[in-house]
Amino acid sequence: MTHTFSRSSYFAILVGLSLTLSTCGVNPVTKKHELQLVSESQEIAIGTQNYSPARQSQGGDYVLDPELTAYVQSVGDKLAAVSDRKLPYEYKVINDSVPNAWAMPGGKIAFNRGLLYELNSEAELAAVMGHEMVHAAARHGAKGMERGILLQGAMIAVGIGAQNSDYANLIVGGAQTGIQLISSKYGRDAESESDLYGMQYMKKAGYDPTAAVTLQETFVRLSEGKKSNFIEGLFASHPPSPERVAANKATLAQVGAGGDWGKEVYAQKTAKLRATQGAYKAYDEAIKALNEKNIDKAKTLVDQAIKIEPREAHFQELLGDIAMTQKKNQEALAYYDKAIKMQPDYFKPHIQSGIALFNMGKKAEAEPYLKRANELLPTAPGHALLGQLAEERGDINGALQHYQVAASSNSDIGKDAIARAVRLDLPRNPAKYIQAGAQADSAGNLYAVVQNSTPTAIDRVLVRVIKYDAKTGRVVAQSGLLTIGGVAAGKRNQVAVGVRVSSAKEVGLYKVVVESAQLAQ
Repeated sequence: MTHTFSRSSYFAILVGLSLTLSTCGVNPVTKKHELQLVSESQEIAIGTQNYSPARQSQGGDYVLDPELTAYVQSVGDKLAAVSDRKLPYEYKVINDSVPNAWAMPGGKIAFNRGLLYELNSEAELAAVMGHEMVHAAARHGAKGMERGILLQGAMIAVGIGAQNSDYANLIVGGAQTGIQLISSKYGRDAESESDLYGMQYMKKAGYDPTAAVTLQETFVRLSEGKKSNFIEGLFASHPPSPERVAANKATLAQVGAGGDWGKEVYAQKTAKLRATQGAYKAYDEAIKALNEKNIDKAKTLVDQAIKIEPREAHFQELLGDIAMTQKKNQEALAYYDKAIKMQPDYFKPHIQSGIALFNMGKKAEAEPYLKRANELLPTAPGHALLGQLAEERGDINGALQHYQVAASSNSDIGKDAIARAVRLDLPRNPAKYIQAGAQADSAGNLYAVVQNSTPTAIDRVLVRVIKYDAKTGRVVAQSGLLTIGGVAAGKRNQVAVGVRVSSAKEVGLYKVVVESAQLAQ
């Protein structure tokens, strides 16, 4: 089985900007929540545990301009100083061109590189920052968890694989919770609260809250023009509207205009980022070309990007992906090695290196790359390949653990992991995969019925039928081993027990135990 893990644009998440002015008379940040199922310490822990994997899943941190991240942090610190709830706020810039921002429980906030291109002043940055800060401070994400929205184990499509391929939903394990946290939608009231109190924070921190109004007016114009990158990001779930602009104007009338805009300092602090915007535009176009299998165009565009910004690890990583597409694994490894040296703490070149080495038969060398990738962001390919390595060593329990994690991915890799796990575990624990019970026909003839709950056909299921006393509940009789032939995936089969019963109640006295089974050849 040949493995690939080609790059596509990472998912766009909106935790975004609100819709209307809140009519709630109680400050949502300071009010008491009587039935908190998620405590403050749990809330902070959830944000802390999921903050890094969520950033990894969107392209990792933007590390080439530490001063830019420090600047964003400083703006956040000004707002945090006047906020109603003190949290361990943290702010990061993510290396993604999609204009977006999100907040996690416990005060973990992220801005995409692409959003910073679109803002024109520190006050506009504060408008978005204040909004996200209220989401965190008012426990909007934590309250969503209390409603059970985030704890259902649903898969979130993240688009890590090539477009129109089977590589979707590849994030697995605990990291899925983080993806759910930043992709869940807030209700109308939560969005309204964030607009209202975010503007109040702006005013208290010395910024002109007029920026929150003008920014929304700009967003309305962009939405009318259907600017595609905003549609992928901030406009995906919360499109701007004239009603929202009107609500923010009403808030402005309450808090009063006036304050710092910080246009010059914002231009200065984002100058390095803006100078390389062309490189990332070429890079994004190169990903699109690779997904369209236009290799020559992809290479040309990546070369253009590298000329503008030679320090960017993602550009080397994409050259590796291009080489992988051409089955040039050794060449790909050289590019991934460069990417890892440039940015050691980003998962993608690690998992790609592991896959390339695995495909080359260098499995012992692949293992540390796969493990490191899973430490940064657990994925189905990482766990599936580690499962195969463990299986080849004879470590069946270790292999099963990896396969079971990979199986939580709704992808071809996940399905393959399920099949591998069944093949290993079914002979040892057949009852774990085969449901069994007694059933009678209209004439009262008793049958032992089994259902194959696996995606793999099974054969020669051996069952034993046990009868219990109606009064004491003790075993009073049991059959010899009965053989049931082939059972297709998801189907049933049965065998006659040789007993007749007179009622459904009597059927309930019989239990069917699966003793053994084997996979169909």
